[in-house]
Amino acid sequence: MEKLKVLILDDNDLQRERTQEIFANSEEYEIVSALNDGLEAYNIICDKKPDIVLSDIVLQNYDGFELLEKIRDMEGLSKPKILIMSSLKGDDFAQKAIDLGASYYMVKPIVDEVLLKRIKALSYSTTENVKRFSSIKTQKNRALEEKISNVFITVGIPAHIKGYQFLREAIKMAIDEPDIINSITKQLYPSIATRFSTSASKVERAIRHAIEVAWNRGKIENINALFGIKVYNSNEKPTNGEFIALVADKMLIEGA
Repeated sequence: MEKLKVLILDDNDLQRERTQEIFANSEEYEIVSALNDGLEAYNIICDKKPDIVLSDIVLQNYDGFELLEKIRDMEGLSKPKILIMSSLKGDDFAQKAIDLGASYYMVKPIVDEVLLKRIKALSYSTTENVKRFSSIKTQKNRALEEKISNVFITVGIPAHIKGYQFLREAIKMAIDEPDIINSITKQLYPSIATRFSTSASKVERAIRHAIEVAWNRGKIENINALFGIKVYNSNEKPTNGEFIALVADKMLIEGA
């Protein structure tokens, strides 16, 4: 059986050597190179076409994110599966890596058995399965966005204002990670701001404006009918967090 080719990238010499040792006697995997330079790694990927890339974020020349972007934009070449291993903690780092094409994001220190388990999962995932999963995920995301848009139409939030997009993103995040509603200032606003290249304060203000627009249009009956109970009257408005949580809960109850 032909061995799967693995490329190891890590700025820490000891960690790079330790990762290599995991594959020392492997009959399934072959190390094509182990280095700390993202630019050199990209050239190796184009030349030797590894099946799997194990990469840190901190690298020389191209960092891990830049390398992911380069691999994503490759044309006419089969792309490797990428597993990120980093000391950088936080959902923003992980989400950015996944958005750029990484299959996994693992925070150091990493247990050898867990790493091998993730690599094996990558090894046996076929291109067709990846495409099928991506297609299903895209369909679900579109269906969810359509549901959220219908809610906005009902309550009177127009699509042309900035808060519309920010609010939709916030609701999707609250569906994926309900606890984030408890860290709306520290996590939710900054995450949205990063995705849309703006500031957390502008995200907060735009969402608040979107909610105010709905209430100023006086569609309180529609709002109460939408949620099945009398939630508000014309003299009171929900906070950003309350409205986001209310819509997210509705989506979750409906099977989002």
